[in-house]
Amino acid sequence: MSDQMPDAQPQFLTVGEGEAAREIAMIVRPAQAGNGAPTLVWLSGYRSDMSGTKAVELDGLAAELGVACIRLDYSGHGLSGGSFGDGTISRWLEEALAVIRHIAPDRMILVGSSMGGWIALRLAQELARQGGPKLEGPKLAGMVLIAPAPDFTSELIEPNLKAKERKSLAERGYFEERSPYSPEPNIYTRALIEDGRANRVLDGIIETGCPVHILQGMKDPDVPHAHAMKLVEHLPADDVVLTFIRDGDHRLSRPGDIALLLSAVKGIIRSSTNRQMPA
Repeated sequence: MSDQMPDAQPQFLTVGEGEAAREIAMIVRPAQAGNGAPTLVWLSGYRSDMSGTKAVELDGLAAELGVACIRLDYSGHGLSGGSFGDGTISRWLEEALAVIRHIAPDRMILVGSSMGGWIALRLAQELARQGGPKLEGPKLAGMVLIAPAPDFTSELIEPNLKAKERKSLAERGYFEERSPYSPEPNIYTRALIEDGRANRVLDGIIETGCPVHILQGMKDPDVPHAHAMKLVEHLPADDVVLTFIRDGDHRLSRPGDIALLLSAVKGIIRSSTNRQMPA
């Protein structure tokens, strides 16, 4: 599907001021004229970017359906500027929020993979808080979360730190971990871990105000499927669908996994369109 599409050119948005300023890359696919479906917004995982398989396939679906699609790279990722080592959840959240406010879609469906699921949940909170009682600005029509990793720093990393990793954090401000997905090691900084505590979402009820579809592999070595079940417990007010993929890994990038992802997105597009229609 996506192989036949011409490459869209990235645009750049400056986020932050002074020494904190960084150029954030985004690729925006406009909707076909008259298409009122929600805009799809792709949110990548840790050390992933908008050129990954799932992101490109989502953009391909947008092209097929004539809906708008926004993809972005966080600072220190892909085509964006800034240092990866400076990255925190707050920083990457600020960038995603800036891109959304810059493009200003009326309605959107957030599609977040791994850490992108955490960013999506925090976006929902920030949009509701900043919108005020009138909720002006972009409105959430739905979320699709792929192996979501909310609070992964405090829930999945900190409890499992080895003595040498704690020592490295204290003395060097970071520790390295071998990555199964890249020859370069994963780097986790003290700033990321400390900032993660300030962005926790699994410490109370999360109100997204929209339907949520979670896709989770049961053979995920990075985010246990029990973590997805815990997330569902914190979404009591939302219409939540949890799909377990019995042999699924963390990436969920196989053709069958992609088909499930695109089907979930299309389902939320259909339901949001139906809700918009007059009775």
